[in-house]
Amino acid sequence: MTENTAPTEVDPTGSTGTPERTGRRLRADAQRNIDSLLEAAKTVFNTSGVDAPAKEIADLAGVGVGTLYRHFPKRSDLIVAVFQRGVDACADTAPALAAEHEPGAAFEKWIHRYTEFLATKRGLAKALHSGDPAFDELPGYFMQQLGPALGSLLDAATANGEVRSDISPEDLLRTVAHLCHPAADEGPEYSQRMIAVLIDGLRYGADTGQPRA
Repeated sequence: MTENTAPTEVDPTGSTGTPERTGRRLRADAQRNIDSLLEAAKTVFNTSGVDAPAKEIADLAGVGVGTLYRHFPKRSDLIVAVFQRGVDACADTAPALAAEHEPGAAFEKWIHRYTEFLATKRGLAKALHSGDPAFDELPGYFMQQLGPALGSLLDAATANGEVRSDISPEDLLRTVAHLCHPAADEGPEYSQRMIAVLIDGLRYGADTGQPRA
């Protein structure tokens, strides 16, 4: 496939726009390319692994290989960006779910959403566990983003008497990750069933009005 050739270059002295407007248009085009590359990389990493050819990613994104390297000069840059984008997307669903559902339902739906994120993260496992210093900050980023997101939902569900209060967001994030990890060959349906059992267990012993420890 060829590189995205959406019109980005205009004559700053002509009627198509000023240099300032042109700059904004270039940035918008660049962001679209970045978004396409990150989505394509996530898909390719899950199917072909983190060592997949750059052309496979660029082709799926609809851009040229040069565009890929311009935005992500090293493979580790792309892997970090894909990981952080997935973490951010998962964290961002927490307030939306809290606004749309009762506390217990919002908590449950987010845990299942987190489980889906973990399934897509498996494609990055080889790189993330390689010992490359480029990935050293990612565990901290993971907890900094997802801990508060889950914590807000967990607090609300606990206060509403729908979830037990003796577990922290960090413990729960790790528990779900460990529970899903051995099921890599079983498919996402298996992981979701196991998480449903976990959530049922979290409801046992719930006490209305008791704050989370």
